[in-house]
Amino acid sequence: MRTQNILAALAATAALAIPAAHAQPVFPDKPIRLIIGSAPGSGPDIMARLIADHLYGVWGQRVVVDTRPGVAGILSAEQALRANPDGYTWLMLTSQLFVATSVYPGLKFNLDTDFDSVSLVGLVPWVVTISPQLPANSISELIALAKKSPGKLRYGSGGPGSGEHFATVQFTHMAGIDMLHVPYKGVAGALIDTIANEIQMQFAVYPAAWPHVSSGRLRAIGVGTAKRAPGLPNVPTIGETVPGYVNFGWYSIVAPKGSPTAVLNKASAEIVKAAREPAFGERLKTLGIEIIAGGRKELDDFRRSERKRVTEIVKASGISITR
Repeated sequence: MRTQNILAALAATAALAIPAAHAQPVFPDKPIRLIIGSAPGSGPDIMARLIADHLYGVWGQRVVVDTRPGVAGILSAEQALRANPDGYTWLMLTSQLFVATSVYPGLKFNLDTDFDSVSLVGLVPWVVTISPQLPANSISELIALAKKSPGKLRYGSGGPGSGEHFATVQFTHMAGIDMLHVPYKGVAGALIDTIANEIQMQFAVYPAAWPHVSSGRLRAIGVGTAKRAPGLPNVPTIGETVPGYVNFGWYSIVAPKGSPTAVLNKASAEIVKAAREPAFGERLKTLGIEIIAGGRKELDDFRRSERKRVTEIVKASGISITR
């Protein structure tokens, strides 16, 4: 009788456990927050919304793009780290934020250790855009103008330490010229002022630059990648005039350290799958993006190699920021 009672109790416990197991939520069961450190209309914003739209179609849950521009993306990282690491808060880690953490002192976080990798989406060219009113049609002519009037030509950026600032400092250092830096809250405003000739030059990632270049409002005279950009085949690389110059932007997704591994693996697999799908991939290619579609390990490896590359450029150019 005692054995029968024990077996009955175990059966009852098992019966209760079955509904509890089925009640476990399946990720995602609520909206996901994707924080970006750039202003609306920027390359990261465009990329984030493409990813958000795709994942909504797959999961039926919104990915809310939360723009937190400021201090070259540092504010976005600080915001992400204040969130509960439950897998429902992501951060778009870009080349801009990566550069900023190499030049800003006294940060409240360590970008290399405080965030877990999710996925490396792709690389994107920097495009050197100039005002059509500027009497220059090439990188060599721009350099000649700058040498003729040191410190007179103005260039914009998304703020001190931003990717645009970093790419331009590297360019002016290697070209041996002096230009005046005019910081903006976001690259979109800088591009508008370049069109108006309030500033004369702007480095911008391809997705942000292309609409203005294709309409003729801005003139593209160079790209920062080692090879010419497929969408701008007639635009030379900067390296063709300034030997050794290479700089590019990139997009990836990370999450605060401690986020559930199973959630990060699922998110990574879906983003990689999306980037490899022909339809979604074509949308990325129209934005000039070289698709990498790397998973968590690939992003880990990439972050290590980028840290080494960026650190070497920072040291060579002498760029420094006081916050």
